[in-house]
Amino acid sequence: MAGFVHVVDDDASFRTAIERRLKKAGFAVATYPSAQHLLDRLPSENEPGCILLDVRIPGLPIVFLTGHPDVPTTVRTIKAGAEDFLTKPVSSDDLLHAIERALAHHEAARGVKNKLDVVRAHISKLTPREREVFELVVRGKTNKQVANMLGATERTIKAHRQRVMEKMQVQSLAELVSLAERVGVMSGTGQSA
Repeated sequence: MAGFVHVVDDDASFRTAIERRLKKAGFAVATYPSAQHLLDRLPSENEPGCILLDVRIPGLPIVFLTGHPDVPTTVRTIKAGAEDFLTKPVSSDDLLHAIERALAHHEAARGVKNKLDVVRAHISKLTPREREVFELVVRGKTNKQVANMLGATERTIKAHRQRVMEKMQVQSLAELVSLAERVGVMSGTGQSA
């Protein structure tokens, strides 16, 4: 699996050596002398990649690499979301395996995010009334209950419900509920349309 590796290290000779090693293994590489340099040229989340450094940058899996390991630092980095924690000197095999795992994790996370973005886009296309119907139906309310709650006829609610199903591109109530759970509508943390 090819991908982009962003290397942050203040040691120029280390950056050069690791860049050569990674390029030889087939990765695209960018190096930075500090985390600020990386932040000034923040990598895109739309391409597979990882960052090799000793600080947490949101959005990409991080393989931490240090020459001064200790248990508290290792625990903090893992709790902060490190994909892996390696100590210098690191073998090429261990480094390459850690990078491959990080890239696979990033690719999987991007896939989930893209699917959720599609669901949110569908929800944003619902009219305000359809959104009300959607939220009540996925919480288990019957058409009759929704009609009473919204001051509409049951027939009108059935029509709204059908348009919700079409716009959400689902065939069953179970699918609709599943989508609502995935984007947080069931817990009340979903995005408002």
